[in-house]
Amino acid sequence: MDCRPDCGACCTAPSVSSPIPGMPNGKPANTLCVQLGADMRCKIFASPLRPKVCASLQASREMCGATRQQAMDYLIYLEAATAP
Repeated sequence: MDCRPDCGACCTAPSVSSPIPGMPNGKPANTLCVQLGADMRCKIFASPLRPKVCASLQASREMCGATRQQAMDYLIYLEAATAP
C-alpha cells in the first residue's frame, strides 16, 4: 500500500525515541515531526538519516484506514497500548 496524500499520521501520532534531524531527542507522541513537509510527506524518506523505526513502519490498510483521522486514531491507540 502506498501512503495516502495529505496524511502524515505516521509522522505525527507515534513517539520516536531515536534522534531525528532537527529533533535530537526524538519526538513525543501526537507531535508533528520537523521533517514532515507542507505536503504531509517525510522530507527525509529516502535518506540514511531517517530513523530506523520510521523506516520500519509500513503503510497498511489496517494502520491507515480510509482517512487521516482513522490512521491517527489507530496509531494513538498503538502508542498507548505499547507505552511502558
